[in-house]
Amino acid sequence: MNRLLGLVFGEARRRGKLDLEAVEFATRGAMHRAGARILSRLLSAPEPAVGEVSCGCGARARRHERRRKRLTTVVGEMDYERAYYLCPRCHRGQSPRDGELDVVGTEYSPGVRRLMGLVGSESSFARGREQLEWLAGLKLTTKAVERQAEALGADIGAREQAEIQRAKQLELPQVCVPAAEVLYIEMDGTGVPVVKAETEGRAGKDGEAARTREVKLGCVFTQTGTDEDGQPVRDPASTSYTGAIETAEEFGLRLYTEAWRRGWSRAKKKVILGDGAAWIWNLAEQHFPGAVQIVDLYHARGRLWELSAKLFADDERRRRSWTARLVARLDEGRIEALVRILRRQPAPDEELAHLLANEADYFERHAERMRYPEFRRQGLFVGSGVVEAGCRNVIGARLKASGMFWSVRGANAIIALRCCRLSGRFEDYWESRSSAA
Repeated sequence: MNRLLGLVFGEARRRGKLDLEAVEFATRGAMHRAGARILSRLLSAPEPAVGEVSCGCGARARRHERRRKRLTTVVGEMDYERAYYLCPRCHRGQSPRDGELDVVGTEYSPGVRRLMGLVGSESSFARGREQLEWLAGLKLTTKAVERQAEALGADIGAREQAEIQRAKQLELPQVCVPAAEVLYIEMDGTGVPVVKAETEGRAGKDGEAARTREVKLGCVFTQTGTDEDGQPVRDPASTSYTGAIETAEEFGLRLYTEAWRRGWSRAKKKVILGDGAAWIWNLAEQHFPGAVQIVDLYHARGRLWELSAKLFADDERRRRSWTARLVARLDEGRIEALVRILRRQPAPDEELAHLLANEADYFERHAERMRYPEFRRQGLFVGSGVVEAGCRNVIGARLKASGMFWSVRGANAIIALRCCRLSGRFEDYWESRSSAA
């Protein structure tokens, strides 16, 4: 260290100027190298003299020698020596200290793997590699960041699946969280670009080959009260997320498990919010019977505006007047009156007549989910903006950047990792994972 400082300040005197940035990075590098030497000595300390340890095959592995292992840590690369045991039956080797340090089968320390998971969940793997080099002084490959981030996400996903299976067998533990005044579930779907092999046999829009797979995303949050204007207020930091590329049946169990974890059984009032997709309301009836069901008001308004654009394509003034009339019925919860207007509306051709009939059926089918004045009277949300924002921030911001194409396995791993982090559970996951190791 003294030699480094002597060189730095000697150069500064020669130039007549001190480059503070260069000094900062040089000092950090020196500190990292010193830290790596200290860590190497610490981890290479002699272990208790144990002649044999258990092997996975059932036999006893015998102490064979001390072997060196190279590890990338948060202070850089370092080597350490540890006892190595060899099994005479299956000839597999092991080092108990590797298990103690949570580095079995990997060249990266837990701290480095954690950092790779964090940056890999936030931005592209290449960008994450760059951030680790600049911010932490770690020189890693893009592929390493990808593998470690996806491995963490896959582990989180496997733990979720184990919990989902317990829910399927009705073996979930009793939840002891405080009873929420109002607990909401929102769900939606959004497409993620995938590699060609993941879309074989799947039809896309307008008869073209599919280029995306749908991520089903759910969120759960609570509401304690309303503001001074009577508008509902979401409780701060109460939103948790869960999602995956999977069937509606699989997603239903996933969302049920998340809701149960959040205290669904104890909530004083339960609300399901979503757009008009059939799968949403099928899951609501199957897994959340008795909940208040609300179709997103803004989605319903949007359908009316889209319909009027086709009916009055050449008459903007009439379009606005006609739509305002129907939107007023919708906002007032007078869905039967809205349906009558749709059924009586003359159509210029058979295609539009069919569209009008479909929209009338849609509003009639969801009439009880569109009693917006009653929902507002109860101080409830009538829009599913939380999950829509989740589709953008949880999924879109990481998995839908230009040039990205995912495998289903890789996408689901990153989705699990992001949902865990954005639900505020990553620290708990890491602690439980470290304890298990």
